[in-house]
Amino acid sequence: MSGDTEVGVAGLGVMGSAIARRLLGCGRAVRVHDIRPEAVAELARAGAATATSPALLATSGTVILSLNTAEIVEQVVFGPHGVLSAASDGVLVIDMSSIAPGRTRQFAERAGKLGAGWVDAPLSGGAPGAERGELTLMLGGEEEHVARALPVLGALASHLTHLGPAGSGQLVKSVNQVLVGCGFAALAEAAALVRSAGLPPGQVLTALTGGRADSALLREFFVKFAEADLSPTGRISNMVKDLDAARDHARSAGVPLPVTTAVAELHRWLTAAGHGDADNAALMHYYAPLEVRP
Repeated sequence: MSGDTEVGVAGLGVMGSAIARRLLGCGRAVRVHDIRPEAVAELARAGAATATSPALLATSGTVILSLNTAEIVEQVVFGPHGVLSAASDGVLVIDMSSIAPGRTRQFAERAGKLGAGWVDAPLSGGAPGAERGELTLMLGGEEEHVARALPVLGALASHLTHLGPAGSGQLVKSVNQVLVGCGFAALAEAAALVRSAGLPPGQVLTALTGGRADSALLREFFVKFAEADLSPTGRISNMVKDLDAARDHARSAGVPLPVTTAVAELHRWLTAAGHGDADNAALMHYYAPLEVRP
Protein backbone atom coordinates (compact mmCIF):
# COMPACT_ATOMS: atom_id res chain seq x y z
CA MET A 1 0.00 0.00 0.00
CA SER A 2 1.44 3.35 -1.04
CA GLY A 3 -0.22 5.18 1.85
CA ASP A 4 -1.95 8.52 1.65
CA THR A 5 0.46 10.12 -0.83
CA GLU A 6 -1.69 8.71 -3.66
CA VAL A 7 -5.46 9.09 -3.83
CA GLY A 8 -7.78 6.72 -5.66
CA VAL A 9 -10.91 8.08 -7.33
CA ALA A 10 -13.78 5.78 -8.30
CA GLY A 11 -16.39 7.34 -10.58
CA LEU A 12 -15.39 9.79 -13.30
CA GLY A 13 -18.59 11.58 -14.11
CA VAL A 14 -18.75 15.37 -14.12
CA MET A 15 -17.95 15.59 -10.40
CA GLY A 16 -15.48 12.73 -10.13
CA SER A 17 -13.48 14.02 -13.08
CA ALA A 18 -13.38 17.52 -11.60
CA ILE A 19 -12.22 16.11 -8.26
CA ALA A 20 -9.47 14.04 -9.89
CA ARG A 21 -8.28 16.99 -11.98
CA ARG A 22 -8.17 19.27 -8.97
CA LEU A 23 -6.09 16.78 -7.00
CA LEU A 24 -3.71 16.36 -9.92
CA GLY A 25 -3.42 20.13 -10.21
CA CYS A 26 -2.52 20.31 -6.53
CA GLY A 27 0.35 17.89 -7.06
CA ARG A 28 -1.32 14.76 -5.72
CA ALA A 29 -0.68 11.37 -7.30
CA VAL A 30 -4.09 10.09 -8.42
CA ARG A 31 -5.25 6.65 -9.54
CA VAL A 32 -8.66 6.43 -11.22
CA HIS A 33 -11.29 3.85 -12.12
CA ASP A 34 -14.52 4.04 -14.07
CA ILE A 35 -16.56 1.56 -16.11
CA ARG A 36 -16.19 3.90 -19.11
CA PRO A 37 -12.75 3.48 -20.74
CA GLU A 38 -12.98 6.89 -22.41
CA ALA A 39 -13.34 8.61 -19.03
CA VAL A 40 -10.32 6.76 -17.66
CA ALA A 41 -8.29 7.56 -20.78
CA GLU A 42 -9.07 11.26 -20.47
CA LEU A 43 -7.77 11.38 -16.89
CA ALA A 44 -4.77 9.29 -17.86
CA ARG A 45 -3.87 11.95 -20.42
CA ALA A 46 -4.06 14.49 -17.60
CA GLY A 47 -1.51 12.50 -15.59
CA ALA A 48 -3.51 10.03 -13.53
CA ALA A 49 -2.56 6.40 -13.07
CA THR A 50 -5.33 3.91 -13.83
CA ALA A 51 -6.90 0.89 -12.19
CA THR A 52 -8.76 -1.83 -14.08
CA SER A 53 -10.91 -2.62 -11.04
CA PRO A 54 -11.94 -0.83 -7.84
CA ALA A 55 -9.91 -3.37 -5.86
CA LEU A 56 -6.71 -1.95 -7.33
CA LEU A 57 -7.53 1.48 -5.91
CA ALA A 58 -7.01 0.11 -2.39
CA THR A 59 -3.25 0.35 -2.90
CA SER A 60 -3.65 4.13 -2.79
CA GLY A 61 -4.59 4.01 0.89
CA THR A 62 -7.27 6.68 0.49
CA VAL A 63 -10.11 6.20 -2.00
CA ILE A 64 -12.65 8.86 -2.96
CA LEU A 65 -16.03 7.73 -4.30
CA SER A 66 -18.09 9.91 -6.64
CA LEU A 67 -20.99 7.64 -7.58
CA ASN A 68 -24.68 8.01 -8.32
CA THR A 69 -26.48 5.64 -5.97
CA ALA A 70 -26.05 3.65 -2.77
CA GLU A 71 -26.33 0.45 -4.81
CA ILE A 72 -23.35 1.47 -6.94
CA VAL A 73 -21.39 2.50 -3.85
CA GLU A 74 -22.04 -0.92 -2.30
CA GLN A 75 -20.90 -2.74 -5.43
CA VAL A 76 -17.78 -0.62 -5.93
CA VAL A 77 -16.68 -0.97 -2.30
CA PHE A 78 -17.93 -4.37 -1.16
CA GLY A 79 -18.45 -6.26 -4.43
CA PRO A 80 -16.28 -9.17 -5.61
CA HIS A 81 -13.76 -6.75 -7.14
CA GLY A 82 -14.55 -3.86 -4.80
CA VAL A 83 -12.20 -1.49 -3.03
CA LEU A 84 -12.39 -3.52 0.19
CA SER A 85 -12.50 -6.96 -1.43
CA ALA A 86 -8.84 -7.75 -0.73
CA ALA A 87 -6.30 -5.64 1.17
CA SER A 88 -8.77 -3.53 3.14
CA ASP A 89 -6.99 -3.04 6.46
CA GLY A 90 -6.05 0.62 6.86
CA VAL A 91 -7.85 1.83 3.74
CA LEU A 92 -9.81 5.07 4.14
CA VAL A 93 -12.93 5.42 2.02
CA ILE A 94 -14.15 8.99 1.50
CA ASP A 95 -17.62 8.85 0.00
CA MET A 96 -18.42 12.11 -1.78
CA SER A 97 -21.56 10.64 -3.33
CA SER A 98 -24.99 11.75 -2.14
CA ILE A 99 -26.80 8.75 -0.67
CA ALA A 100 -29.20 8.02 2.18
CA PRO A 101 -27.82 8.53 5.71
CA GLY A 102 -29.01 5.07 6.79
CA ARG A 103 -27.12 3.32 4.02
CA THR A 104 -24.01 5.33 4.87
CA ARG A 105 -24.15 4.16 8.49
CA GLN A 106 -24.46 0.56 7.30
CA PHE A 107 -21.49 0.93 4.94
CA ALA A 108 -19.33 2.56 7.61
CA GLU A 109 -20.06 -0.31 10.00
CA ARG A 110 -19.20 -2.91 7.36
CA ALA A 111 -16.00 -1.10 6.47
CA GLY A 112 -15.01 -0.92 10.13
CA LYS A 113 -15.36 -4.68 10.50
CA LEU A 114 -12.89 -5.04 7.61
CA GLY A 115 -10.39 -2.70 9.26
CA ALA A 116 -11.15 0.24 6.98
CA GLY A 117 -12.23 3.78 7.78
CA TRP A 118 -15.23 5.59 6.31
CA VAL A 119 -15.99 9.29 5.96
CA ASP A 120 -19.11 10.55 4.25
CA ALA A 121 -18.25 13.85 2.59
CA PRO A 122 -21.16 14.91 0.36
CA LEU A 123 -20.56 18.21 -1.33
CA SER A 124 -22.12 21.42 -2.47
CA GLY A 125 -20.62 23.63 -5.15
CA GLY A 126 -20.68 21.34 -8.16
CA ALA A 127 -17.88 20.71 -10.62
CA PRO A 128 -16.91 24.42 -10.83
CA GLY A 129 -16.43 24.49 -7.06
CA ALA A 130 -14.26 21.36 -7.19
CA GLU A 131 -12.10 22.80 -9.96
CA ARG A 132 -11.49 25.94 -7.90
CA GLY A 133 -11.00 24.06 -4.63
CA GLU A 134 -14.01 25.88 -3.18
CA LEU A 135 -16.46 23.10 -2.39
CA THR A 136 -18.53 23.06 0.78
CA LEU A 137 -18.25 19.64 2.43
CA MET A 138 -20.46 18.12 5.11
CA LEU A 139 -18.51 15.44 6.95
CA GLY A 140 -19.63 12.42 8.94
CA GLY A 141 -17.40 9.80 10.54
CA GLU A 142 -15.11 9.04 13.45
CA GLU A 143 -12.73 11.79 14.52
CA GLU A 144 -9.60 9.86 13.55
CA HIS A 145 -10.92 9.08 10.08
CA VAL A 146 -12.02 12.66 9.46
CA ALA A 147 -8.61 13.93 10.60
CA ARG A 148 -6.93 11.63 8.11
CA ALA A 149 -9.26 12.77 5.33
CA LEU A 150 -8.78 16.50 5.88
CA PRO A 151 -5.42 16.91 4.05
CA VAL A 152 -7.00 15.44 0.90
CA LEU A 153 -10.34 17.20 1.22
CA GLY A 154 -8.63 20.51 1.98
CA ALA A 155 -7.46 20.62 -1.64
CA LEU A 156 -11.06 20.42 -2.80
CA ALA A 157 -12.97 22.57 -0.36
CA SER A 158 -12.88 25.99 1.25
CA HIS A 159 -15.50 25.12 3.86
CA LEU A 160 -15.56 21.83 5.75
CA THR A 161 -17.68 20.93 8.77
CA HIS A 162 -17.50 17.70 10.76
CA LEU A 163 -21.07 17.18 11.91
CA GLY A 164 -20.90 13.91 13.82
CA PRO A 165 -20.79 10.14 13.23
CA ALA A 166 -21.19 8.38 9.90
CA GLY A 167 -24.31 9.50 8.06
CA SER A 168 -24.35 12.99 9.58
CA GLY A 169 -22.84 14.54 6.47
CA GLN A 170 -25.41 12.82 4.26
CA LEU A 171 -28.29 14.07 6.40
CA VAL A 172 -27.10 17.68 6.14
CA LYS A 173 -26.57 17.19 2.39
CA SER A 174 -30.27 16.26 2.21
CA VAL A 175 -31.06 19.57 3.91
CA ASN A 176 -28.83 21.32 1.37
CA GLN A 177 -30.60 19.62 -1.53
CA VAL A 178 -34.03 20.54 -0.24
CA LEU A 179 -32.95 24.19 -0.24
CA VAL A 180 -31.17 23.98 -3.60
CA GLY A 181 -33.81 21.88 -5.38
CA CYS A 182 -36.66 24.12 -4.26
CA GLY A 183 -34.50 27.14 -5.09
CA PHE A 184 -33.90 25.83 -8.61
CA ALA A 185 -37.64 25.45 -9.13
CA ALA A 186 -38.21 29.04 -7.99
CA LEU A 187 -35.37 30.28 -10.23
CA ALA A 188 -36.88 28.46 -13.21
CA GLU A 189 -40.26 30.13 -12.68
CA ALA A 190 -38.63 33.55 -12.28
CA ALA A 191 -36.50 32.96 -15.38
CA ALA A 192 -39.61 31.94 -17.35
CA LEU A 193 -41.25 35.26 -16.41
CA VAL A 194 -38.15 37.19 -17.52
CA ARG A 195 -37.93 35.26 -20.80
CA SER A 196 -41.61 35.86 -21.52
CA ALA A 197 -41.07 39.62 -21.18
CA GLY A 198 -37.89 39.64 -23.25
CA LEU A 199 -35.91 41.30 -20.47
CA PRO A 200 -32.09 41.02 -20.43
CA PRO A 201 -31.24 38.43 -17.72
CA GLY A 202 -28.00 40.13 -16.75
CA GLN A 203 -29.75 43.40 -15.99
CA VAL A 204 -32.47 41.60 -14.05
CA LEU A 205 -29.80 39.93 -11.95
CA THR A 206 -28.17 43.30 -11.29
CA ALA A 207 -31.53 44.69 -10.19
CA LEU A 208 -32.08 41.81 -7.75
CA THR A 209 -28.55 41.76 -6.32
CA GLY A 210 -28.46 43.16 -2.81
CA GLY A 211 -32.19 42.72 -2.22
CA ARG A 212 -33.92 40.03 -0.20
CA ALA A 213 -34.01 37.68 -3.19
CA ASP A 214 -30.23 37.83 -3.52
CA SER A 215 -28.31 34.62 -2.87
CA ALA A 216 -25.36 32.63 -4.12
CA LEU A 217 -27.86 30.44 -5.97
CA LEU A 218 -29.38 33.46 -7.72
CA ARG A 219 -26.00 34.87 -8.71
CA GLU A 220 -24.65 31.59 -10.03
CA PHE A 221 -27.71 30.19 -11.78
CA PHE A 222 -30.28 32.86 -12.67
CA VAL A 223 -28.69 33.93 -15.97
CA LYS A 224 -27.88 30.30 -16.77
CA PHE A 225 -31.55 29.37 -16.39
CA ALA A 226 -32.86 32.46 -18.17
CA GLU A 227 -30.55 31.81 -21.12
CA ALA A 228 -31.38 28.07 -21.06
CA ASP A 229 -27.68 27.25 -20.82
CA LEU A 230 -27.50 23.48 -20.43
CA SER A 231 -23.73 23.19 -19.97
CA PRO A 232 -23.37 20.49 -17.30
CA THR A 233 -23.07 21.42 -13.63
CA GLY A 234 -25.52 18.87 -12.18
CA ARG A 235 -28.06 16.34 -13.40
CA ILE A 236 -31.84 16.37 -13.13
CA SER A 237 -31.79 12.65 -12.23
CA ASN A 238 -29.40 13.28 -9.34
CA MET A 239 -31.74 15.92 -7.94
CA VAL A 240 -34.61 13.42 -8.09
CA LYS A 241 -32.50 10.93 -6.13
CA ASP A 242 -31.48 13.50 -3.52
CA LEU A 243 -34.97 14.91 -3.00
CA ASP A 244 -36.41 11.41 -2.74
CA ALA A 245 -33.79 10.57 -0.09
CA ALA A 246 -34.74 13.70 1.87
CA ARG A 247 -38.42 12.84 1.61
CA ASP A 248 -37.84 9.24 2.70
CA HIS A 249 -35.91 10.35 5.77
CA ALA A 250 -38.56 12.95 6.55
CA ARG A 251 -41.28 10.30 6.40
CA SER A 252 -39.38 8.11 8.85
CA ALA A 253 -39.07 11.11 11.17
CA GLY A 254 -42.71 12.17 10.75
CA VAL A 255 -41.77 15.48 9.11
CA PRO A 256 -44.01 16.70 6.24
CA LEU A 257 -42.22 18.08 3.16
CA PRO A 258 -44.99 19.26 0.81
CA VAL A 259 -42.88 21.74 -1.19
CA THR A 260 -39.99 19.31 -1.56
CA THR A 261 -42.40 16.61 -2.73
CA ALA A 262 -43.85 18.88 -5.41
CA VAL A 263 -40.37 19.89 -6.61
CA ALA A 264 -39.26 16.25 -6.70
CA GLU A 265 -42.23 15.43 -8.93
CA LEU A 266 -41.36 18.32 -11.26
CA HIS A 267 -37.86 16.88 -11.66
CA ARG A 268 -39.31 13.38 -12.05
CA TRP A 269 -41.52 14.64 -14.91
CA LEU A 270 -38.41 15.92 -16.68
CA THR A 271 -36.69 12.57 -16.18
CA ALA A 272 -39.71 10.76 -17.64
CA ALA A 273 -39.58 13.17 -20.59
CA GLY A 274 -36.00 12.11 -21.33
CA HIS A 275 -34.10 14.91 -19.61
CA GLY A 276 -32.71 12.94 -16.67
CA ASP A 277 -29.09 13.32 -17.79
CA ALA A 278 -29.50 17.02 -18.57
CA ASP A 279 -28.27 19.93 -16.47
CA ASN A 280 -30.53 21.44 -13.81
CA ALA A 281 -31.26 24.31 -16.20
CA ALA A 282 -33.32 21.78 -18.17
CA LEU A 283 -36.10 22.80 -15.78
CA MET A 284 -36.75 25.42 -18.44
CA HIS A 285 -38.13 22.65 -20.67
CA TYR A 286 -41.19 22.70 -18.44
CA TYR A 287 -41.99 26.25 -19.54
CA ALA A 288 -40.79 26.60 -23.14
CA PRO A 289 -39.33 23.34 -24.51
CA LEU A 290 -38.83 24.58 -28.06
CA GLU A 291 -36.88 27.65 -27.00
CA VAL A 292 -34.21 25.82 -24.99
CA ARG A 293 -31.00 25.54 -26.94
CA PRO A 294 -29.16 22.19 -26.92
